Amino acid sequence: MRFILRAVLLLVLLALVLSLPSFASSYYLGLVIKIMIYALFALSLQLLVGCTGLVSLGHSAFFGIAAYFVTLLSPESGAGNMLWLLPGAMLAAMGYAVVTGALALRTKGIYFIMVTLAFAQMAYYVFHDTALGGGTDGIYLYFRPEIRLGDWVVLNIDNQFVFYVFTLACLLLTWAFLALLMRSRFGAALTGIRVNEQRMRAAGFSTFKYKLIAYVIGCGLAGVAGFLYAAKDGYVNPELLAWEQSGLVLLMVILGGMGRLWGAVLGAVALTLLQELFQSHALFGEFASRWHLTFGLAIIALVAVLPQGLAGLPEQLRNRRRSKSISPASAQ
Repeated sequence: MRFILRAVLLLVLLALVLSLPSFASSYYLGLVIKIMIYALFALSLQLLVGCTGLVSLGHSAFFGIAAYFVTLLSPESGAGNMLWLLPGAMLAAMGYAVVTGALALRTKGIYFIMVTLAFAQMAYYVFHDTALGGGTDGIYLYFRPEIRLGDWVVLNIDNQFVFYVFTLACLLLTWAFLALLMRSRFGAALTGIRVNEQRMRAAGFSTFKYKLIAYVIGCGLAGVAGFLYAAKDGYVNPELLAWEQSGLVLLMVILGGMGRLWGAVLGAVALTLLQELFQSHALFGEFASRWHLTFGLAIIALVAVLPQGLAGLPEQLRNRRRSKSISPASAQ
């Protein structure tokens, strides 16, 4: 029964998202596209943090590298071909992940966090301090990529509605891929590594290999999010690779609920909407210019009230009701 209710709820949400462009303004449609891109980005980190137990503070490097790849290799006089730009962006992110992951995964705990942060900062300063991508000024993408077969344009995402549907399709495919991955033998091994890596190693599993593959896959999916971000705004700068971006997506995973794929999506929705809310001059007036303060206080409050994240809220409420129903019985 619970499975049927979840399926119905998912279908209703999907129908609502698909019908959104028919009544939403251009601004709100752009906001939903931004949320979906960050949800995909958070899903890529959920594979590492919630499913494998690898807390990374350098995930923004792969997001930014993919965005720069698309922008630098797209022609200035016309749209680039997505058939090679999207896979190329993923491979660029995955290539950097292979090199950095092979070194970072030899460490654990806080040392792994600091090493991933160091590698991300290295990539950040490559784009920040050199003329490769326009330095601190960044670089523009003048035409969104399109899918072409010869002279035939199969898909043009320059239209906002088409780009909205394309982003939604990327998010759903990423979700489906990760759901199947975590239900496979490989996913079970990742769960075992997260719970007790030493026991998995004693059972004969090469945990380093499993963690490296998961790391590369997660970084490749972050590359998809980077591709979409560059195509959405048409502009990238070094701040996409900064540690603040990694911290933001890590907060999405924590707030949404670690270990649950839909928790990453909930976290992306919640944090993006909170940012928009506290930056609203209509609601907060001049205080909106200091939105970081209210945003930070809201996150602290939410994490304190929801230790299992937004995805764990139903279970938290059920446990609270169960404890209240047991207390009178035990008193008698």
